[in-house]
Amino acid sequence: MRLPAASILFISLAAVTGSVHALDYVSVAEGPAILYDAPSTKAKKLFVVSRYLPLEQVVSLNDWVKVRDSSGSLAWIEKRALSGKRYVAVTAAIAEVRQAPEDGAPVAFQARQQVALEWLENSGTGWLKVRHQDGATGYVGMADVWGD
Repeated sequence: MRLPAASILFISLAAVTGSVHALDYVSVAEGPAILYDAPSTKAKKLFVVSRYLPLEQVVSLNDWVKVRDSSGSLAWIEKRALSGKRYVAVTAAIAEVRQAPEDGAPVAFQARQQVALEWLENSGTGWLKVRHQDGATGYVGMADVWGD
């Protein structure tokens, strides 16, 4: 049986790096961080990203993590710049965060596009329980955010 090239690459990456994470989300810790095109501070700097930005962890290599952002772009970030605390980013123009995980529930608050909300739990029904930085909590539809 022959494996597809993508499978061989994935297995090779796992063997070399010792760690491959599918759909494992992290966020940028306190302060802004730099995304690079390779796992080195001497590599080309691609972007400066703000704290709480959710990122999908693709590969972990020593002190570096290869991540994917909500646009699908891949980059490297220093592991020390990341937090295990989960956040989601609002992708809708305005997301209505509700008091209960259902469409008819009263609106607890609204969040604009690109606002980071702390991920508290997945209700299992298409809703995430989240907390705004001001402390307000509620449920947002998974279709309105990225990072879960």
